[in-house]
Amino acid sequence: MLSGQRHIAILGSTGSIGRSTLEVLRNLPERFIVTALTSNSNIDLLGEQVREFRPRAVVILDPDRATTFKRTAPAGTEVLTGKEGLLEVVCRSDVDLVVNALVGFAGLRPTVEAVRHGKDVALANKETLVVAGEVVTALVASHGVRLIPIDSEHSAILQCLLGEEGNPPRRLILTASGGPFLQTPTQHFAKITVQEALNHPKWKMGQKITIDSATLMNKGLEVIEAHWLFGLPAEQIEVVIHPQSIIHSMVEFVDGSVKAQLGLPDMKIPIQYALTAPERLPLNGGRVDFPELHSMTFFAPDRKKFRCLQLAYDALALGGTAPAVLNASNEVAVEAFLAKAMSFDRIPSLIAKTLESQTIVSNPALEETIEADRAARAIARTLL
Repeated sequence: MLSGQRHIAILGSTGSIGRSTLEVLRNLPERFIVTALTSNSNIDLLGEQVREFRPRAVVILDPDRATTFKRTAPAGTEVLTGKEGLLEVVCRSDVDLVVNALVGFAGLRPTVEAVRHGKDVALANKETLVVAGEVVTALVASHGVRLIPIDSEHSAILQCLLGEEGNPPRRLILTASGGPFLQTPTQHFAKITVQEALNHPKWKMGQKITIDSATLMNKGLEVIEAHWLFGLPAEQIEVVIHPQSIIHSMVEFVDGSVKAQLGLPDMKIPIQYALTAPERLPLNGGRVDFPELHSMTFFAPDRKKFRCLQLAYDALALGGTAPAVLNASNEVAVEAFLAKAMSFDRIPSLIAKTLESQTIVSNPALEETIEADRAARAIARTLL
């Protein structure tokens, strides 16, 4: 933890991670000053946040909503617009920590610009590392900043590795709840409704990540993210189904010892840790009641039933722009499913066909990754 107050920008402050981040910050006024908030279009909630936290700047992606917001914005709050506003706000001299809670590929450029301008990044936007892990990790190293994961699984691994310098892990074990369709026969997948897919048994999240959890694509993206965060190959990153969602991930060492991080499924815990690590501060909330828990269960995921998980491993093995293609086609597929333009069972098929159609570029530069994303989206929409 740096001395004095840190000035923080929250990208996606009206989403689930953004709202939870502000809940954490509400109790840490002596540690953090909220300097900037951003939202896509939810100006009503953004207005409430601005009145409470008094940021110097806000960014609203929707230009019409931005115009409306300017009429009632508090004095002293600058209103920026669009993707250009996002990039501008992460480069400001009055920001030293960026929480990236944006959804999807849109989070990549702001992360890159924040790192280039010497900002630490608390990262909830896993797509940043999925599509451009090689580029981003190289930038982080060259600029001497910290990239701290917010995802509960990667936060758990980070915590398990503390104090283990010089003891390389033999295996990372990412846990997964299994989502709402763990016991649903594959032949019923074609009839799954949007409402059913959004009914996650453990976590309250945004729509996109909730659908990804239902297909297990979210866990596949986390495998790719773990590869770049912790430097281990795919064969040393394992996924285990753990329906109780109490163990958030584990690390096995060469002597057979396994360290696990446990806690209730509450995103405020990894968010606060990302903001204050390695320091731990008091946090109000529930605690694990082990006698009440009775048992914890674990089993291997069915990669044929949940094909998206296997596709993520395949894309990581291919390397280059393959993860970017995987992510782009998945975003198109999830968007189509949420719009009821495609059935749930077709999501992995669309992703697989898009991957097969693209020429993979090895060791891509950032612009090549962005072009791979654009081309994959165009193909996926054609296949729809």
